[in-house]
Amino acid sequence: MSYSEVVHNFIDDVYAFEENNKEIGLNCYGDILRDNNIEWGTESMKNANVSDLNAQCVLALIMGAVRAERFSDGVLLDFFQSGCILKWLERLNSIE
Repeated sequence: MSYSEVVHNFIDDVYAFEENNKEIGLNCYGDILRDNNIEWGTESMKNANVSDLNAQCVLALIMGAVRAERFSDGVLLDFFQSGCILKWLERLNSIE
């Protein structure tokens, strides 16, 4: 899968955020998702009702999507095309 520079920058920003905010615990994104009854899988993540999720869990969804790309080419594109990434970013914006 070949992504645009914008997507690569997004991925880099997600990893930089995780690195600079260790206290959020995004290295344990799977545990965070599980604690919120969300499986680390495309359908479960896509169907998550983000309106009730806190920032840590929404960030875990984003990290989970980015990490999923390492195991299955095109998964991140699917999250972008389905509107999930935008929905998650909008939820983060509304929390702030």
